[in-house]
Amino acid sequence: MSTPRSVVPETTTVDRQLAADVGSYLTRQPRQLPSKYLYGDLGSTLFEAICRLPWYDIARAEQQLIDARAADVFARIDPIATVVELGPGSGLKLAALLAARPARPLVVHLVDVSGPALEAAGQVLGPFNDITVVPHETTYEAGLAGIGATATGDNRTLALFLGSNIGNFDPQGADAFLRQTRDALSSGDGLLLGADLLKPEADLLLAYDDPLGVTAAFNLNLLERLNRELDADFNLRQFGHQARWDAAASRIEMHLVSLRHQRVRIPAADLDITFEAGDTIWTESSYKYHADQIVDMLRRAGFATIEQWTESGFALTLAQAY
Repeated sequence: MSTPRSVVPETTTVDRQLAADVGSYLTRQPRQLPSKYLYGDLGSTLFEAICRLPWYDIARAEQQLIDARAADVFARIDPIATVVELGPGSGLKLAALLAARPARPLVVHLVDVSGPALEAAGQVLGPFNDITVVPHETTYEAGLAGIGATATGDNRTLALFLGSNIGNFDPQGADAFLRQTRDALSSGDGLLLGADLLKPEADLLLAYDDPLGVTAAFNLNLLERLNRELDADFNLRQFGHQARWDAAASRIEMHLVSLRHQRVRIPAADLDITFEAGDTIWTESSYKYHADQIVDMLRRAGFATIEQWTESGFALTLAQAY
């Protein structure tokens, strides 16, 4: 019996890019920080805790859909020889999907900026036989560019972008990202996309500003990361977490709010910033969709929708590259 082979992960130095991004985004109006930097080592751990909160039902709904429809995915995109997951998180959703795979060798590429997340996902996949796990510690975009169309002959690649991560892009960014994903695939390859659907405002605000304060800690961890990696001097006690619903844009926004007049220095980004009480840093957007909007978005990027399943306000869509 063969055992899974784990390859030494690729690494990408992000400190220089982090400093450049912070220098650019914090000087914009409104002030912003890219949401991808929320997901460092600490942030990834906090996000896994968020997924277990009773008010955040995205992960549970998606897991239920994967458990119920995994065999359908492998039946509709066949034969799959390569799986590429962008942002595997704990690896539990991928493990549930792979449990329904046909008995054949499979190469699994895991792409994430968090080394610990890749390690955790790799451990979850460890018990599977005939699977080669290849971690890539890098951004989604770099991972896609590096992997490209990895399957050969009639074999198919299945790309996974789950957890409603597509909602972190604005509409133009989502279109561009899906087109880039399509460009990395061959005609006939598949994409399994998870996306959160529109819900009542009160439910959304509770999910992104939970009573236990886990989401607030997740948001504030970004400032701690800047202190640690860029020698910034943010006083985390002087910033608060705020979730906002923008109905016109159909998105939840997360902001860090300055609680007083204060000055912050970020030497590695050559910044010296003054905040007044009430000033904010926009750290994340999470767009919510109608089910047909997801189909249209995929079509614009060069994918035909094969199946779409919904559960508790969440959509799992299987599409195939033209």
